[in-house]
Amino acid sequence: MPYPPRAVFIALLMVLSAVLGACQPAPPQSVEPLPTLFPSPTPPGFNIDGAERVAGEFLYGWQTADYAAMYALINFTSREATPFEQFTAFYEASAATLSLEQVSAQIRALARDPVAPRVANLTYDATFQTRLVGSFTDSARQMTLVFDERDSNWRVAWSRGDFFRELENGGRMRLVTTPVNRANIYDRDGVVLAMQDERLIITVQVVRMDIPDEAACLARIVEASNLTLEQLQTRLNSQPSDWVNELAIIEPQAYQQYGSALETDCAAEFGTRPARHYPNGSLMPHIIGSVGYLDAADLPAVTSEGFQQDAILGRSGIERQWDSYLRGVPRAQLVIEDTSGVQRRLLAERAAEPAQAVWLTIDSDLQQRVLDILSNAYAQNAEGWGQRSRGAAAIIMDVQTGAILAMVSYPTYDGNAFTPFPVMGREAAQDIIAKTGTDERLPLLNRATQGRYPSGSVMKIAVSLAVAESGVYSTNQRYSCAGVWNRDGVTRTDWLPSGHGTQDLAGAITNSCNPYYYEVGYQMNLVDPYLLPRYLRQFGMGVPTGLTDIPEDPGNIGDPDSYRIKTGIPWSFVDAVSMSIGQGEVEVTPLQIVRLTAAVANGGVLWQPYLVEKAGLFNDFVYTAEPNPLSNINVRSEVLDTIRRGMCEVTTGFTGTATYVFEGSPLLTLGVCGKTGTAQNLPGPTTHAWFAAYAPRIDPEIAVVVIVEDAGEGSGTAAPLVREMMEYYFFGGNNE
Repeated sequence: MPYPPRAVFIALLMVLSAVLGACQPAPPQSVEPLPTLFPSPTPPGFNIDGAERVAGEFLYGWQTADYAAMYALINFTSREATPFEQFTAFYEASAATLSLEQVSAQIRALARDPVAPRVANLTYDATFQTRLVGSFTDSARQMTLVFDERDSNWRVAWSRGDFFRELENGGRMRLVTTPVNRANIYDRDGVVLAMQDERLIITVQVVRMDIPDEAACLARIVEASNLTLEQLQTRLNSQPSDWVNELAIIEPQAYQQYGSALETDCAAEFGTRPARHYPNGSLMPHIIGSVGYLDAADLPAVTSEGFQQDAILGRSGIERQWDSYLRGVPRAQLVIEDTSGVQRRLLAERAAEPAQAVWLTIDSDLQQRVLDILSNAYAQNAEGWGQRSRGAAAIIMDVQTGAILAMVSYPTYDGNAFTPFPVMGREAAQDIIAKTGTDERLPLLNRATQGRYPSGSVMKIAVSLAVAESGVYSTNQRYSCAGVWNRDGVTRTDWLPSGHGTQDLAGAITNSCNPYYYEVGYQMNLVDPYLLPRYLRQFGMGVPTGLTDIPEDPGNIGDPDSYRIKTGIPWSFVDAVSMSIGQGEVEVTPLQIVRLTAAVANGGVLWQPYLVEKAGLFNDFVYTAEPNPLSNINVRSEVLDTIRRGMCEVTTGFTGTATYVFEGSPLLTLGVCGKTGTAQNLPGPTTHAWFAAYAPRIDPEIAVVVIVEDAGEGSGTAAPLVREMMEYYFFGGNNE
């Protein structure tokens, strides 16, 4: 709302004052003026209208935060006692403490002092609009004006009490915030994944002007906390010297060691807050994330909501993305205390809003089993691929909703180490952080959503959809799948040197015949070099999946334009041929592959993946997830049927690339459809092992993808892991 012009504002105040003055009872007629020996001259501007004008200008200056104009209107004695810089700093700090957005004034009365005619008393109301506690009115405020002989005009006899009367004589205004306990994070069945710990951490509160030895005080807090001297100095400078400042928070052990010294060196007082704890910190740290102190750029937004500058809030993962639910809204009270800390006045307050718990889509038992399967595989192959493989990822998705039931990035780490007050102690936590940060396996990377990989032959699912839906091939197109493919002087070989014989599209998927797909890439490129890349993106490859709960990498599907920009070399059919088997200009995430697999299973819907099922209080949810079909792969039913038939034969057909893996599995009673993938990890000689699958064959429930870096073939390494995960999902421990 724009402020009214100064003249209009003052005129309104004067009119209001005149009206109110006219309503006052007339003075008794019997009162006679006191006799004087000599008549006193009346100085220019001595009439009461001059006092009213000055008061109006002072209040307008306050309303517009024109502190220079206000300062010019206070009397000489007040200016002598309070330098301009101190005056301005007081008003700015007070406004900051109030979270003041606007102040407005309404004059009630103005009268001379009956004993001292050079003194006038103004009565007015002031209304304060704040961000934190809303609007409140301070009624019947008093302002004293004196006729200042040096200025030959009325001036405000100013003191700190002109802001609030209780600030006179050392009173301190303080915003007291009482944070609510951070809410828990649960799995889909109510198992606690993140909680407030029973351990309490200690807040250190100081009043700067009461600190006996500031240098010794700050040095002591540096020893007791994990803050630097520069950080402490900034915090100390952020509040007036006579106000309470919550300067740091320390661990109970540090309080025991330094508490007495902090009382001596800082005249410190102490409070408590709860710590954060993850009961199974290594189960899903890539999903849960962590809490911590905020960056400087984040501070204005959260302090404006009533959080302290050292508040511990969400820093990564679900803790960050759902922080506004998990942290609640602190209770805020604007109080004025005397020099001994006793509350003299409650100006206004805002009630706390409870934090909202978050329930994930994750089944923690399934998550643990998936993590164990990967961990055991590395242990069992410690002398083989386990030596060279840096990591793996696995995702299980509900094909009918996009809900993530399990998501594991391996190796994992203990998320408890990354909280400000770790349950294992700071020294042990720092050791974990140091080892995690220097581990060449990159355990902090969430491979499931941020790992960019060549897809190898799992891309043949998408390429088959593309060639049939585009009409370049029919669904029954046959091709002689020999061990070698030649076109225009370019030769490519098959993974099976003897070849697979003549194959149709479904058979090419089942046998993973490379020459079939070399020819697909060649033919699609002849029609339009952009055709295959365009279809792959339509199927969700190399583009964001829409996951918002944790970060994801979009990956990349190259095309003639991006390839030319990247390399300076024109695109050729060779690039399309490589793309057709998931190599070359192909970088995808496991999340993109499992989402496409789910779309094939459910009839074509590309769901938005999500990790949060609901948020709120028990039986009073403010958020409930609604599955979101972001798009459809838009292929004909006969095309989908062909691709499904080829994938289902992968696990059951005589020549299926994973038939031997699923022999004897109870999953065969349900039907498992999948695709193996072996992707060259160029420029090295190793290959990533992929397997993507869905089950049951009829009315599918889940899609599963596993990638194991530098671990050999998809059929030999990844497919057995998917079998174990699916058997646990469908049969629990009773699958032997």
